[in-house]
Amino acid sequence: MLVQHSLFRPLAALAILLLIDLFMIPGFFHLELKDGHLYGALIDIANRAAPLILAAIGMTLVIATRGIDISVGATVAISGTVAAMLIGGTMVMQNGTPAYVANTPMWLALAAAMGAALVCGAWNGALVAGLGLQPIVATLILMVAGRGLAQLLTDGQIITVYYQPFFFIGSGYLLGLPFSLFIVAAVFIVTALMLRRTALGLFIQSVGINPVAARLAGIRTAVLIFLVYVFCSACAGVAGLMITSNIKSADANNAGLLLELDAILAVTLGGTSLAGGKFSLAGSVVGALIIQTLTYTIYSIGLPPEVNMVVKSVVVFLVCVSQSPEFKNMWRRAFPARPKGNAS
Repeated sequence: MLVQHSLFRPLAALAILLLIDLFMIPGFFHLELKDGHLYGALIDIANRAAPLILAAIGMTLVIATRGIDISVGATVAISGTVAAMLIGGTMVMQNGTPAYVANTPMWLALAAAMGAALVCGAWNGALVAGLGLQPIVATLILMVAGRGLAQLLTDGQIITVYYQPFFFIGSGYLLGLPFSLFIVAAVFIVTALMLRRTALGLFIQSVGINPVAARLAGIRTAVLIFLVYVFCSACAGVAGLMITSNIKSADANNAGLLLELDAILAVTLGGTSLAGGKFSLAGSVVGALIIQTLTYTIYSIGLPPEVNMVVKSVVVFLVCVSQSPEFKNMWRRAFPARPKGNAS
């Protein structure tokens, strides 16, 4: 039963990566407490994986409904750009010492950034659920236009933020741990409760398995698909705030670049079926940790960064092949299951 559990394979893959790091990277598991903050490779991996985990959580529900959202990276760029432009930061002298104040109240800037992300999600949802466009085509529009819009807002320049409270979102610490981990935990718990304690998870599975039958059963499939895309963009918006806060600037050219591909890979690594219906929220979190651990390992052992892209491509190929019905039939024919003998 343990081997057949949906989380067994992703957890086993993560454990193998960690075991490799144990022997190849000195002091990989070493944790150190400085100034009340916990430091170490494991903490760094979890902190760097936080934006990807958020994107993967939203992508999980989209893929579960037979959809896809390749505009996640553009939404990240838009959200971070709006927040950075509104917050900015101006130096003033207070009692003879320099201090920075925000150009716009921080809560208003964050609300505007999240509002922009929700508009992106509403746009994708309207195209997919309302007009019936193919998800990859509908989100491709925003993938291209969204990043272009972010670059227009910044004139192609990097917008630097000078406001200390904003930095706490991506680089602050709470109870010795990065604050970003608490944001991820809150989003995960709320999403998991909504999927497990309400009928929402069952509705999403039903739409992913057979949208026509789900509609005939009384499920408002169009509304559900619309809300799923809005939720995915909301997660990307929070990830954008986290990235912008961490680097203390908005880079519309590179922020969230290819994040959607990593999110899709994390979701599939976690056991969510690309055909829809079957999904695992916890598996997506483990998948994101696998990707970040793999990236950390490649950089730490001195391999060129290009190797990371090649490895990811191989992993995507293997995951897609393993989920192919033809491959599963070939595997069953090559390795037929042994019939269980009757107990005497």
